[in-house]
Amino acid sequence: MSATFAPDTSDASPLWALWQGDPLPEDAGTWPEAAGFSAKSGEICLLPDGSGGLKGALLGLGDRSTAARERFTLARATSLPKGIWRPVLPEGLDPDEAALALLLGQYRFTRYKGSTYAGAQFVCPDGADARHIEAIAAGEFLTRDLINTPASDMGPVQLESAARALASEIGASIEVTTGAALLDANFPMIHAVGRASDQEPRLIDIRLGEQGPLVTIVGKGVCFDTGGLDIKPPASMGLMKKDMGGAATALGLLKMLAGTGAADGLRLRVLIPAVENSISANAFRPQDVLTSRKGLTVEVNNTDAEGRLVLADALTLATEEKPDLLISLATLTGAARVALGPDVPPFYCDDDAVAHALAKAAKTVRDPLWQMPFWEPYEPLIEPAIADLDNAPSGGMAGSITAALFLRRFAEGAGRYLHLDIYGWQPVAAPGRPKGGVGQGARAILAALPELAG
Repeated sequence: MSATFAPDTSDASPLWALWQGDPLPEDAGTWPEAAGFSAKSGEICLLPDGSGGLKGALLGLGDRSTAARERFTLARATSLPKGIWRPVLPEGLDPDEAALALLLGQYRFTRYKGSTYAGAQFVCPDGADARHIEAIAAGEFLTRDLINTPASDMGPVQLESAARALASEIGASIEVTTGAALLDANFPMIHAVGRASDQEPRLIDIRLGEQGPLVTIVGKGVCFDTGGLDIKPPASMGLMKKDMGGAATALGLLKMLAGTGAADGLRLRVLIPAVENSISANAFRPQDVLTSRKGLTVEVNNTDAEGRLVLADALTLATEEKPDLLISLATLTGAARVALGPDVPPFYCDDDAVAHALAKAAKTVRDPLWQMPFWEPYEPLIEPAIADLDNAPSGGMAGSITAALFLRRFAEGAGRYLHLDIYGWQPVAAPGRPKGGVGQGARAILAALPELAG
């Protein structure tokens, strides 16, 4: 699906966006008042031209004091009739945010319907950076498409294909280690988690850029998670095609970085352990003890806590070249959803400057994140009796924190470490975010990256 603005042609119809209480444009005439238009959030008023056609439209943004509650209100403009529309923005509405809303609102997942978006198109609003916004939207569309695709068509093989296609598009190099070669290359936990699947586990390694600070992004690529031998109940398994949302977000972020030019002056590396957590005679078992790439042993007290196992080997590989910034992105814990819901992923970082920069950027670009602590008094919870680490501490408390502490053990050696526990799914449709797969954290990282990378 294309994430581009329409050309500014002479026949483009004006679309006036209005705050509640703002005066109507002179060209609107008396029709909006007669039709009862009040500029409520998302309210649309089509303006007739007197001869059976349209001379423009009005879109309500709601009250200024409450508009912040709803991100990307302007995305509702995609319900306008088919045609090209030229947005006219009011004072106080950021042009880049408005532009992104208009593009995100056009997203449709149509792979299995044989159709494409054929609705309203928009000229880039005055003052917005069209190239920058189009690159962000293209990265987000890639993330959404990957997450929305069911596991029957998005297993480790297809995720590798998507990574190869992106690498070719942006001029990056890619190497993939697959199957038994994972054991030879010392990625034992990636192999253990994925060996029960018909599609062999693999580690995808993408590199872009040759000079500058090294930024390594590790994305969890569990293409489907049955829970393993600790099998999930049906209600919990239904959305597990999205368990590769960390990998999808990492690839979408890489596309954004390359498309916006933010990758210039950086060495970027993206690592994706791509597996299915399946059930078969050779599946890894509860209370197995696995030896990680780092040499730490891990007691498996729940085969459904597999994401941190595959991430651990990939994080260890990442630290071996001491990146300036190491980021992990993962649909990791239900505990994060209980604490913060689906819209607000927690992030973990020990570096106050990095945490502040990311939190500020998240607020600025409306890509919400919330800092949570690496709470060291909980370290004993991840230390079982017979191994170095426990992948699923008993008790059920602080699950997102203990998972982050587990991952931090394997991130030692990076200049700065940042972990995001994302959800990757929009459960209820909202402006610019239809129900389904969604990127989380990528736009905030993109905006903050100059400070994050030092």
